Amino acid sequence: MKFTRILIFSLFAGICACNCTTEKPSGSDETGSVKPDKPVQEHDVTAFLTKCDGTVLFAESGFDFGKPGSMSPYQVTYDKNTDSPQVEGFGLAITTATAFNLLKMTPEDRTAFLTETFSKENGAGSSLIRVSIGASDFCLKDNYTWCDAKGLENFAVHQEDRDFLFPVLKEIYAINPDVKIIGSPWSCPKWMKGAQWGYEGYDSAVLERDFDSWTSGRLKPSCYQAYAEYFVKWIKTMKAEGFDIHAVTMQNEPLNHGNSMSMFMPWRDQAAFVKVLGPALDKAGLGDVKILLFDHNYNYDNKDGQINYPLNIYADPEAYKWAAGSAWHNYGGSVSELDNIRAANPEKDIYFTEASIGEWNYSFDGCLVNDFSSIFIGTLKRGGKGVTLWNLMLDDKKGPYSPHDGSCKTCYGGVTINSSDYRTITPNSHWYNMAHASSVVKPGARLMKTGGFSFPSGFECLMFLNPDNTVGVIVCNKNASEQQLVFANTKFTVKYTMPGKAIASLLWQE
Repeated sequence: MKFTRILIFSLFAGICACNCTTEKPSGSDETGSVKPDKPVQEHDVTAFLTKCDGTVLFAESGFDFGKPGSMSPYQVTYDKNTDSPQVEGFGLAITTATAFNLLKMTPEDRTAFLTETFSKENGAGSSLIRVSIGASDFCLKDNYTWCDAKGLENFAVHQEDRDFLFPVLKEIYAINPDVKIIGSPWSCPKWMKGAQWGYEGYDSAVLERDFDSWTSGRLKPSCYQAYAEYFVKWIKTMKAEGFDIHAVTMQNEPLNHGNSMSMFMPWRDQAAFVKVLGPALDKAGLGDVKILLFDHNYNYDNKDGQINYPLNIYADPEAYKWAAGSAWHNYGGSVSELDNIRAANPEKDIYFTEASIGEWNYSFDGCLVNDFSSIFIGTLKRGGKGVTLWNLMLDDKKGPYSPHDGSCKTCYGGVTINSSDYRTITPNSHWYNMAHASSVVKPGARLMKTGGFSFPSGFECLMFLNPDNTVGVIVCNKNASEQQLVFANTKFTVKYTMPGKAIASLLWQE
């Protein structure tokens, strides 16, 4: 059976009708194009390739099956009988900073870019995004929640989200109505905050003290029910606007006392709060919204008493009931921590929800393969269900970002847009990482077991069975030398030569 997928990367190729232009990573071709040099004909296998030197950028090609019975030493076998967790998807965060930049583009340019990113037919097919519940460190002006005046009767959509976030989300959903959202708060409303800056104890009198700061503090135990209702109102409002809330975390980076907005939520606090939030969502008819624990670093920020944060919560039978899984960032520690989490509670979901690139760590070649390996392959091979990275789009000034202390002023987006024209786009490594995963690993895909050829050090390959019976393969080669691969079943073989220093993805119909 032939399988054809035609992707129109006209925006990044600089040839779309709206005359958008693109800047290229160092070493790419003269146009910076991610479009193949020649039109792709109908073939059995569709392949996408990005090289670390930038000479090939998400280039699509096609080739046909080979005959079965290959005697190649590089033969990889796979088993379609799999009960691995279903993958939900991949994407980047839509902050109000991202939305601001997108809305500075002409409608034609913006639609072209969002189509390239989210369309299942004419784009990469990104299907999972993250938004902040209230402001984040990439808000535009003041910090805010949706209920800054005391009392839930004052709950209302904040104007910044109404003006920037909502229009962009509506356009994304028009392109791909199956996109799912993970929502995370950077802080509760300040009137719900107690304790004092940096307080990590459990004295009830201290926890109930008013704390008038966006940074640090704790959720007052007396406000647990009100905060749970805040989540209910936020989810219902978002759903009424047409935005599917797939999951929420209870606090972005709960062990972080800093940032421009934050709230300290040690595991004991989160264990207590999930036992209020879960029943509140269930009572409101929102029991299908997943509650994800933690949402922070692999190393638990090296805080005493916080190691194994989600496992400590799962140990409470009532908290276990309401917690669907855990969410992770990579600003400290190693993805290998997920081995511990998976081994202890394999029935619970794992999501990767945030990673950034920026002045402190970015090179296209290094981040392309290292992040694809550690974040995407590293999460997925441990049963992970999805990956979201940080801002989809920032400008060439790394913003706009929150003017408040603690915001990231050195971050890059998945793509960079030039603020002098709001039409020249430079795709960065995170966009290509997302595109390679999204284009072949579909929502509902399951990781398959492979055998045969043992991959050398520095080379990784995962195979997935999609709901439509297509096979998606993602490959990362950190080595300089190319690697031959032959994927074999009883009907045909798929032969592919993986270049050195590159990532690739393959798709075929079984």
